[in-house]
Amino acid sequence: MTSQTTTTFSETYAAANVGTTVPFDAINEPGAYVCNWSGHLLRVPEDGVQQGRSPLVNIVGNEPLTVTKISNNPFITITKAKLIASNLDLGVNF
Repeated sequence: MTSQTTTTFSETYAAANVGTTVPFDAINEPGAYVCNWSGHLLRVPEDGVQQGRSPLVNIVGNEPLTVTKISNNPFITITKAKLIASNLDLGVNF
């Protein structure tokens, strides 16, 4: 007997836990993220993901862009952000 599970896009990316990689355009909660394509630190404040608002930044390209969440705090210190990214084996460029 096989069980089928259907997961929608919004359910899949509803809560990005630290260490979770999601598409850039699926960021829906504040925090600090590392851009997987460049290693840059991306700080997403709470007002940047409020429902009903237009995104503060929109990046369009041919290739999918992903980010990895490293902290729930968008204003994490650079030193701590580098340490967490290193522990997650993420390349950094900040």
